[in-house]
Amino acid sequence: MDAETHPPTTIAAQLDRASLLCESRGAKLTELRRQVLALVLETGRPVGAYDLLEKLRGQRRGAAPPTVYRALEFLMQHGLIHKLERLSAFIGCPVHDHHNHAAQFLICGGCGTVQELEDASVRVALEQAAARLGFAIRGVTVEAEGRCAACNTPA
Repeated sequence: MDAETHPPTTIAAQLDRASLLCESRGAKLTELRRQVLALVLETGRPVGAYDLLEKLRGQRRGAAPPTVYRALEFLMQHGLIHKLERLSAFIGCPVHDHHNHAAQFLICGGCGTVQELEDASVRVALEQAAARLGFAIRGVTVEAEGRCAACNTPA
């Protein structure tokens, strides 16, 4: 099967891997960035920047919107989180040895759960279609809305 789902890991392990990944790229997962990443991961579902700001203020009194947005930008650049445009929210990404992977998200309109997939055939099909038009893709995120299996099961 081409579709890959990411197995769950502990938040502490994800934070440690994120720190090592950043270090291997010559970047630093500062304490603030680590706190923002931890908040995204702890939420376990898509979370907005202002919700993160409120949670962060419980740990850092002077936290302001630019503080959160800069941390989120860094985390996205390093492939540690994704932004779900349809929801204007952020979700954690399992730490890979690579980043900027072509992720696909299944967003349930019933319960709000989001499942990340990484199906190479979807990426390849999009790249091939784009190439036919002379377009070179730099990054891809696909967001599909629908209903999850639990919401589709009759009560």
